[in-house]
Amino acid sequence: MAVRSPVINVMANAALKAARGLIRDFGEVEQLQVSIKGPGEFVSTADLKAERTLKNELTRARPGYGLLFEEGGEVAGTDSHHRWIVDPLDGTTNFLHGIPHFAISIGLERDGEIVAGVIYEPTRDEMYWAEKGAGAYLNDRRLRVSARRQLGEAVIGTGLPFRERGNPPVYLASLAAVMTATSGVRRFGAAALDLAYVAAGRLDGFWEFGLFPWDLAAGLLLVREAGGFVSDLAGGQTMMQSGDVLVANDRLHLPLAALIRQALRDGRPAA
Repeated sequence: MAVRSPVINVMANAALKAARGLIRDFGEVEQLQVSIKGPGEFVSTADLKAERTLKNELTRARPGYGLLFEEGGEVAGTDSHHRWIVDPLDGTTNFLHGIPHFAISIGLERDGEIVAGVIYEPTRDEMYWAEKGAGAYLNDRRLRVSARRQLGEAVIGTGLPFRERGNPPVYLASLAAVMTATSGVRRFGAAALDLAYVAAGRLDGFWEFGLFPWDLAAGLLLVREAGGFVSDLAGGQTMMQSGDVLVANDRLHLPLAALIRQALRDGRPAA
């Protein structure tokens, strides 16, 4: 049986406590008070309650750590080396439409590096967790990325721009390229879970543009610790800054990256 460290226990227990409220509210999704946060994005009372619970639990366990939350923004801590990076409800739109595919994501950053991560999917009771150098796990099972060697056999996850977000023409060029080169593309609507699915071998790869640190922190570590390759779309390591990300196993990462980069070059309008 996998043995969780004290910090993973802190993160997992905080996620479980917040998830209890999310599950209750998910059962009454039609009665939730919802306000418009921005184009196509929503923030619900459930989201804010989960954030308060996570903030209280993480601060109680590690009172000096800094905080970066999707809704509440950044709060500096007395410990300048550590920061929690948290999405209390990844997949808010799924949640508000009664689609049972959403998660809580918690990453721990130490001196600018993600060293621990938890992604909890409440409706399936699936707890993904990883710690630097200690591997990635789903509940008590060790995770490895898929072993597929050919893009033609692969299923790849992605996200899609909506309303005024992103650059749809450029994005559609990359989507068309991946669609024609693989066994399929999936858009589930929760980036943290997409990354967890790559770590678990359910998806063979994933790419998306314009994500936020709370979307990525825990999932990037999960993929790395499961043996996957993680980069931005140029092959660098600016994912947390740029929000552009590409992950896959060692056989598929390079050909998938080359395919998407070529599609982006072809899809950009001439100057």
